[in-house]
Amino acid sequence: MSDLNLASLRGWLAARWPDDGDLHTQRISGGQSNPTWFVTWGDVRLVLRCKPSGPILRGAHAIDREYRVQKALAETGVPVAKMLYFEEDAGILGTPFYVMERLDGRVFADCTLPSLSAGERREIYLDMARTLARLHAVRPDAVGLGDFGKPGNYFARQIARWSRQYNASLGPRIPDLDYLIGWLPANIPEEDGAVSIAHGDFRLGNLMIHPTEPRVIAVLDWELSTLGHPLADLGYCVMPWNSSPEEYGGLLGTDWADGGVPSQKDFVAEYYAHAEPTAPLRAFHIAFAMFRFAVIFVGIADRARSGSAASSEAASLGTLAPRFAARAREVIARASSSTGVTS
Repeated sequence: MSDLNLASLRGWLAARWPDDGDLHTQRISGGQSNPTWFVTWGDVRLVLRCKPSGPILRGAHAIDREYRVQKALAETGVPVAKMLYFEEDAGILGTPFYVMERLDGRVFADCTLPSLSAGERREIYLDMARTLARLHAVRPDAVGLGDFGKPGNYFARQIARWSRQYNASLGPRIPDLDYLIGWLPANIPEEDGAVSIAHGDFRLGNLMIHPTEPRVIAVLDWELSTLGHPLADLGYCVMPWNSSPEEYGGLLGTDWADGGVPSQKDFVAEYYAHAEPTAPLRAFHIAFAMFRFAVIFVGIADRARSGSAASSEAASLGTLAPRFAARAREVIARASSSTGVTS
């Protein structure tokens, strides 16, 4: 979906904000899955997200889930944008969509945060850890999300899901992904019973930072959220310390330590200092996160080939699937030569 039907959008907006009428839209770069726009309607400033057009995999691009979870978290300590309307009628813009309030803040794609001071870098990362801990402390039943996913056996179910998605791809096979499909099910840590709201894509690029202060004001892009295990999010969140700048903005090979970015150990410690009691982070959790991320990139490559990708960068990003699969094997190899504990 490359363009909005402005006439239809204008009519939809007018039915909800009838006193305004000057419409401006701007496509937001990034967001490889669900097309997103800034929408200004008179004095009303919105963000609009919709499903992409074209064929999509079953269960993908779940904007209804994005909307539901953010609305449920509105009264908690988890920073989210205010949800306004969800529109199921695909006849208006061609696909379902929702609108939320537009916040003023900063989004950083580069994990080294080059424009900031060392103190700001450290505090942003530590607040990122605290924000994740606050999310995992929310009890799903208390906010109406008790049925947001299946509790228990999270990793087994997720490995099976993403393996099916990878196997459904018409693209080339990736040997390291084939290896992980065998290794991960055989190395799931003993179930500790932890169940939380899992974001599924919790990383620096999906956080909005205050315009001038080093703190998180909104967690963005909730498409992959579900009831899951908190260590799935934490393992995913530490990927920058295990990947390079060319691999979606990682830290390896940069001078991040001298620049104020905390170590992976310090980041994880900050999380545990504010989190509900849970098991330790292990190599499995990071390898699982990289496996899952690799399969997501396989999907991006597939959409690029079919012409339904949400970003012009999708074709190049699709090449990251084998690189993240290889990084996962590196994490496993390092752990096998030590204790296996990576926190």
